[in-house]
Amino acid sequence: MNPARVDFVVDLIYGLLIFASIALIAVLGTRVGVAFGLGVLASYVVHVVWKMARFDPDWMTREVADEVEETVTEEVTEEVEQTVSQEVDEVIDRLEEINDRVDRRPRTEEVDERVEELTRESRPDDGSERDR
Repeated sequence: MNPARVDFVVDLIYGLLIFASIALIAVLGTRVGVAFGLGVLASYVVHVVWKMARFDPDWMTREVADEVEETVTEEVTEEVEQTVSQEVDEVIDRLEEINDRVDRRPRTEEVDERVEELTRESRPDDGSERDR
């Protein structure tokens, strides 16, 4: 028997079973029909996974690999962002400390003024120091 025909017949049977579950809901009540319908849908999911694996054997491997890649990428990106953020914060703190130290140091003009002031104080004004 041709595999394509078998798949067609199986899909047709699943469709008929879903129709039967709708009919059961209408005739017997909601509980029986919903239970039957959920069973049909669960078995259909198993059938689709089997069909995908049969026609494309690497399908599940690709799906898992894609999911793993996406998860790893998100986790690595998040971890890198946290690490970089922490390191940037540390560098900013160190720069602020350095800026505070630099701000506490006297400016060149202040140093020059103080040197002139000390030089004037140590130098005699009237030359009497030289005569001694």
